[in-house]
Amino acid sequence: MTDAPGAGTYGAVEPRVPLDEARVVLAGLGVTGRSLQRVLAPRVASLVTVDDRADDADHSGLDAEAAAAVVAQADLLVASPGFAPHHPVVAAALAAGVPVWSEVELAWRLRVDRLGSDKPAPWLGITGSNGKTTTVEMLVAILRAAGLRTAAVGNVGRSLVEAALDPMLDVVAVELSSFQLHFTHTMSLQAGVVLNVSPDHLDWHGSIDAYTRDKGRIYENVQVACVYNVADPKTEELVREADVVEGARAVGFVVGTPGPGDLGLVDDVLVDRAFHAAADDPDRRKSAAELGTLADLKQLGDLGGVVPTHIVADALAAAALARAHGVPAAAVRDGLRSFGPSEHRIQRIAEADGVTYVNDSKATNAHSAAASLAGFAHGTVVWIAGGLPKGATFDELVSSRADRMRAAVVIGADPKPLAETLARHAPQVPVVLIDPGDTETVMRRAVAAARDLAQPGDTVLLAPAGASQDQFVSYAQRGEEFARVVRELAATTR
Repeated sequence: MTDAPGAGTYGAVEPRVPLDEARVVLAGLGVTGRSLQRVLAPRVASLVTVDDRADDADHSGLDAEAAAAVVAQADLLVASPGFAPHHPVVAAALAAGVPVWSEVELAWRLRVDRLGSDKPAPWLGITGSNGKTTTVEMLVAILRAAGLRTAAVGNVGRSLVEAALDPMLDVVAVELSSFQLHFTHTMSLQAGVVLNVSPDHLDWHGSIDAYTRDKGRIYENVQVACVYNVADPKTEELVREADVVEGARAVGFVVGTPGPGDLGLVDDVLVDRAFHAAADDPDRRKSAAELGTLADLKQLGDLGGVVPTHIVADALAAAALARAHGVPAAAVRDGLRSFGPSEHRIQRIAEADGVTYVNDSKATNAHSAAASLAGFAHGTVVWIAGGLPKGATFDELVSSRADRMRAAVVIGADPKPLAETLARHAPQVPVVLIDPGDTETVMRRAVAAARDLAQPGDTVLLAPAGASQDQFVSYAQRGEEFARVVRELAATTR
């Protein structure tokens, strides 16, 4: 790690005038954009909105020339996560030297002091290709077990910018996407973690290197601890490259015996060898603090009762962030015990005719789908998969997990890429392609096909390995539709 003030920037950072005098263009009027609109409107001199879908936007469908005209008079562009750097309005702002801020950058600058304090609530940040939501929700459970007022914000829970304006929060647990981090310049987390890095959102970032760099921006200006995954060398490399506040530490987590300064697992015990003793304690290297056991995570176990490795890793990452904030070991244990499984993440829906149906609609990329498939016995999974690949490929996923599959059912507006990958790497696996023509019945037809392929003792697993927006509103709607169809099926087979 490098000790240096200030984070690297992508383009200009500071508007020419104070925010309350600024002419601001807001790009995006989705859920995030609406929240930004409510916050910005009374705080800036003028606000112009741009969106390619919303009927009430001031401008839509801008080409390069029209976008340049819109931003020419602006002092600042605030961009929702869906607006990539190559979108005409963002590209025009960058070309014109107009600062571009993410919602995270705006929220950081608008933070208010905590009630009874002269400082804002510190932020604990989480990013990674997989596991972000589970980890941030585990972190919130731990912080609440310590008696702290907190909230999960960012990509989950409350709007980040609205949470930044809440003086009642003691600490904020922030889930951060690579999109949000791209145009975040001055944020200084108390502690942050990159859980893992695997190819994702390459259509937005342009390359795996650019995607990885944006993930690493979470470590810029970290104050206490940069937490990284010992099993993923890319995350440690990002820590080494980061400019941090003097005194910030690198802390690893590993599902195995931890080295000095790390958190890990010894037998079935989660242990802390990073925050357990003062830096000048002569016994520091020979001691550790017990944070809990695998039994404290038993409610998150797979169908055989075994806690998956990626869940243990998420728990250790959440524990590291909480310990960086000063949370006692007992609160880590109590928080993990109280934490329940998330919707759409390895969620057991029902059993019908001896077949178990599991919803993992949150598995929106190949890495997370591979982790999901790994939790089941060989040859027992009828895999429902497909969707928007976001620039990624499926070869490694299929070749490494073909042994888990009895069959595959492929959904998505374009099922051919995944079907062709299955044919190349798993020719022995029967594959059914669901005609994308009737979007409203896609999941019903997929579940029916999976039922025909499954045998008693099997699992029908929805782990799409792709985004949902080609046929569904969101991964949540995709999972809810799967659950609804499965429950109807189970009711007719009792």
